[in-house]
Amino acid sequence: MHIEFRHLRTIKAIHDTGGLARAADMLGITQSALSHQIKGIEDQAGVELFVRRSKPLKLSAAGQRLLAAANRILPEVAALEAEFNGLVQGSAGRMHIAIECHACFEWLFPVLEDFRKTWPDVDVDIRPGLAFDALPALRKEAVDLVVSSDPEDVPGTTFIPLFDYEPVFVASAQHPLAQKPFVTAEDFRDETLITYPVDQARLDVFSQLLMPAKVQPKEVRKVELTAVILLLVASNRGVAVLPDWVVRQTAYGSDYVTRPLTETGITRRLYAAVRDDEVDLPYVSHLVRKARQEAVKLQRT
Repeated sequence: MHIEFRHLRTIKAIHDTGGLARAADMLGITQSALSHQIKGIEDQAGVELFVRRSKPLKLSAAGQRLLAAANRILPEVAALEAEFNGLVQGSAGRMHIAIECHACFEWLFPVLEDFRKTWPDVDVDIRPGLAFDALPALRKEAVDLVVSSDPEDVPGTTFIPLFDYEPVFVASAQHPLAQKPFVTAEDFRDETLITYPVDQARLDVFSQLLMPAKVQPKEVRKVELTAVILLLVASNRGVAVLPDWVVRQTAYGSDYVTRPLTETGITRRLYAAVRDDEVDLPYVSHLVRKARQEAVKLQRT
């Protein structure tokens, strides 16, 4: 037995309209073609779908079973077609994000709050567990966007610039280094450095300052949350290096000071890495635009 979607639409149209003529008009075919289609279904199934000579035309028990299937299957097909159309038009899809910048969670959440309202048909998720292998995950399509400050020459991947930031030294206002106009790598030798729990090579203070100078702090204390890092710093339990915009938006300003790393400071750039064939998707462009706008707001705080 070979049942097609048009057969399901036919049985539903006849039931909804109560007659062949009106159903034929609804389906845009002739009444003769509709009758021929019904006979073909009945011949295949070996049963009659309608109670003959009934007005309005009534479905038989077998016809009712086919109608139930039509009512169940056709909405699913329509939803699938709408989803595929959304994918083609760029209004639906998936945005799973991996973050290599640990401090960026607090910057990204307001961006995603706006994004989900504008693009309700895009599935949004953050995959922090993939942060250490984010770019391979992007190539394997396990994620769709990677927030990173370390662009690489990766085939099939585009790094879209988001914004520049300055990693700054943060210490208690009572700390001896608070009296200096800037800090150098050597200043960290006798300090407890409080960092996020990520590989040192992915932390700006190590990759941009300490590793090139071959300096290791006296102790490295790893803390998950930015607020806790700043609380410990304000209590003079150690020093930290954080993006300038992170420090600006916190409430402990009177308890600590910030200083540039080196006399000239260090500038870093954050990127959104996406696959080449998805760069021009409307929702990707929207996310990038909102990310830049949110960064400007934070930097003005």
